[in-house]
Amino acid sequence: MASRQVGRREQSGSPVRAAGVRGTDPCPCGTGRAYAQCCEPFHDGAPAPTAEALMRSRYTAFVVGDEDYLFRTWHPRTRPEGPYCHPGTQWTGLSVDETVDGGVQDETGVVEFTASYRTGDGRGAVVADTLHERSRFTRRAGRWLYLDAVE
Repeated sequence: MASRQVGRREQSGSPVRAAGVRGTDPCPCGTGRAYAQCCEPFHDGAPAPTAEALMRSRYTAFVVGDEDYLFRTWHPRTRPEGPYCHPGTQWTGLSVDETVDGGVQDETGVVEFTASYRTGDGRGAVVADTLHERSRFTRRAGRWLYLDAVE
């Protein structure tokens, strides 16, 4: 029996993430690269080389609904109980506003970003909004982890 990775399903013989993102599709994180050459390898277990790459891949995990990846990349000291993805939220864009440290030789980093999304307002209407966050990242056992948001 062939095993499947969490968060994937088969459609027309091509692997597709739960939210319908194929490897050849543009990556939701906004780099302009295909998902298979951008965030998908991180979702499949490769370590992100920088804090910014981890932040982008975590955004993409929210887009595709990859709860397992969000759990694995959240520092255990600050990780809340799930679920992390909210079914009524559709993430629509990401911009990285600033990156401080977080490179391949660093042990800590900060990434400031703005993510746009649409969600229901609880009364049947759809509301567009943004999330602005300045996130701290740390390296643990050679892998970048999301630590928390800072003011």
